[in-house]
Order: sequence, then C-alpha cells, then structure tokens
Amino acid sequence: MAPPALRLFLVRHGESPSNRELRYLGRRDEPLTAVGVRQAECVAAALAGLPVTAVYASPLQRAAQTGRRIAEGLGMPLVTEPRLLEQTFGDWEGLTRAEVAARGGEERERLLRWEHDPQAGPPGGESLAAVETRVLALLSDLGAAHPGGWVTLVSHVSPIKALLCAALAVPLTAARRLFLDPGTLSVIDWGESPVVRLFNAHGHLGWREARWMQR
Repeated sequence: MAPPALRLFLVRHGESPSNRELRYLGRRDEPLTAVGVRQAECVAAALAGLPVTAVYASPLQRAAQTGRRIAEGLGMPLVTEPRLLEQTFGDWEGLTRAEVAARGGEERERLLRWEHDPQAGPPGGESLAAVETRVLALLSDLGAAHPGGWVTLVSHVSPIKALLCAALAVPLTAARRLFLDPGTLSVIDWGESPVVRLFNAHGHLGWREARWMQR
C-alpha cells in the first residue's frame, strides 16, 4: 500500500526591494518591503486554522520574515531549512537579465546557455539541476518526518519551480515558462504520483494586484 501523500503549501516570500526590478537576487539577504510585509500577513491569514503540522523557511530574511508570520498564525515554531535557499546566481546577483545580456560576448552566450540547460549555472553560481537535487532530498526527509501531514515551505522562485517541474514530471527547462509572484501560494500533494493542486495563487492578496495585471 502506498504511503499517504505529503501535502505541501509552497509559499514564495513576500516582496523585497530587488523583486520590483526583477533582479537576480539569489543569496543577497534583503528584508521585506512594506508591500512584502502585507503580503506575508495575508498569506499567514489564509493558512491560519489549517491542520498544518510544520512550517519550514529558507534562512534568508525575506523568507524567514514571511515564514515567521505564518508560523505565528498557526501557533507553532518556524524551522529554518537551508535546502530552501534560493539558487545562487554568483556574479550575476543584483543584476537584471537585460544588464547581463548587455555585457555581450561570452557572458551573453553563457546567459543563453544557462536559460536552456538546467545543468549550467551562472559564473560562480548554481545550476537549477543542483537546486532540484537539494529540494528533492528535503522532501524525502519531510515525508519520513511528517507522513501524510500538511507542511508549509517558505522559499524562493527556483526551489519552488524545481518542485513543480518534478511534480508535473516535466523537464526543468519548463521552469522558464512558470512565473511566481511574491507572496503567492502553490500546493502539491507529494506522493507516488504527485498532484499539483494550486499554482501561483494570489486570491488572498487580491488577484488584481498581481504583477502581470499591472501591464
């Protein structure tokens, strides 16, 4: 008999300053903006009262500040988990895609290769395949620690996209076609045959406030 599925509530942290300009933030440790704090409070209210058994968060400020509000709303401690850290962008951290591409030459070629090859990484950075390896290892541990439980993971774009691709059984290159807004919620029932229940949900924020609605 198959073990019960682990229900994952995947929360992208609330907005931080560099998110406004779509910069490669990576391991740069920015706090939430005032908008990000409101987003964190909204997602905490959305999850309050659910039978969540644990809340884990990346140690970076923007994720930890979001996770702390969620954990407090559920009346439980926040567990810091390094495997939920954002992808390391190395020399590109703090830059936008356009700024990297404008450097031209070998750097632009490396950018294009990185965007099409999950095994490639930015100079001094981490590949998306490496991110997938660490987050899948985390899920193996969580499945043993919380069999059939409901667990909230507060993380960043790359780890969440890697989990979504794994759940959908699609190549990691599909991550480029997924967009996650700050403060949003995705849900996966993680078992022998994972099921994505929700993706980039922002009803708790007011769906008209989503970045893609501002065009």
